[in-house]
Amino acid sequence: MTELSDFNEAPADTLRPGLLSLTAVDAWADGLLAARPYDDLDAVLRTSDAIVSDLEEGQIDSALAGHPRIGEQADGLDGESAARSAKEQSAMSRADAELQEAITRGNAEYEKRFGRIYLVAAAGRSADELLQLLRQRLHNDPVTELEVVRQELARISRIRLTNELQHLLEHR
Repeated sequence: MTELSDFNEAPADTLRPGLLSLTAVDAWADGLLAARPYDDLDAVLRTSDAIVSDLEEGQIDSALAGHPRIGEQADGLDGESAARSAKEQSAMSRADAELQEAITRGNAEYEKRFGRIYLVAAAGRSADELLQLLRQRLHNDPVTELEVVRQELARISRIRLTNELQHLLEHR
């Protein structure tokens, strides 16, 4: 029996809502569930990466609905998702007003240029780094930027999935 036996054996309809709270894309959650059983966490993460790499642009945009703008409150999300986003973006809460305003302006410029929110895996990154990445990405063409968004979504999904599965294993 693997360390992921609870995840492997639980009914899909029990796990699916929790997975969708991590990454709000039906194809991602359904793909992860359909590929069970997994031998280890790395296998789950490789499957997650593969699914994200195959998502269509519309599915990526749907996933963005589950993410607040960098530096903003997670309005419209359930309490657990809002708390997770706030923790991931904790560096922004410590940023000074000038830096927060620069992020707000950058978010607006990004959305005008690309038609979607600026998505970045914020966990472990400083507010200065988040702003620097935003400014760099504004120079991307739309095709390149979509690939960067896909990579960031994969990274966020990995972080959240790892945390969720570790939590599941700790509470066995």
